[in-house]
Amino acid sequence: MLGCSFSFKYIINIIDKHKLTDVEQFIKKFHEDKKQNKLDLSLDEDLSIAIMNLVSIEEHFFFTAEKTKKRKYFDLLKEVREMRKSLLKKIVKNQEGEIWCISKHLLASSMRLMEVGTKLLKEDRKDEAYDLFDNSYKLYTLFWALNLKLIDVGEIKELHGSALNKTDKNKSIFQKIGNIIDKTLDCCKE
Repeated sequence: MLGCSFSFKYIINIIDKHKLTDVEQFIKKFHEDKKQNKLDLSLDEDLSIAIMNLVSIEEHFFFTAEKTKKRKYFDLLKEVREMRKSLLKKIVKNQEGEIWCISKHLLASSMRLMEVGTKLLKEDRKDEAYDLFDNSYKLYTLFWALNLKLIDVGEIKELHGSALNKTDKNKSIFQKIGNIIDKTLDCCKE
């Protein structure tokens, strides 16, 4: 993974503890704590990728059960689903409204786009693959933006392209969220 040494849970705590509402304040506080080696992101990021794979396993058990007409695969699907739910609770703290399901589907869609992009690369359809990879990453960063409370879900209907950074009106919401996540992940080292 990215090899970062900070925790998404810690980021949420920074935001809550310091009542940070401005993205620049958040990034400044984040980098202050990073310098003091208080952060460990790799665990939550790895967990999110594991959850993506568990959703895929659920899908495979479903299709295997239907294709083979062997109902025992549904029992396995149920077990994997329970595991995925318990692990997702470690990251998705805000279960208001549809945040839980949105989060699950953002991860699942991100994973599926990654896989299709990889298959397109194998077929030497690089431009199509790169587009899917970009979309995959947009969904992944949206997952983290929601779960790090970088955006207020209650205001999403009203969220204009300039809401996250008033000085840059030419970027989409995905570009801005991606920039925030990229800035927070900028500490990555192997």
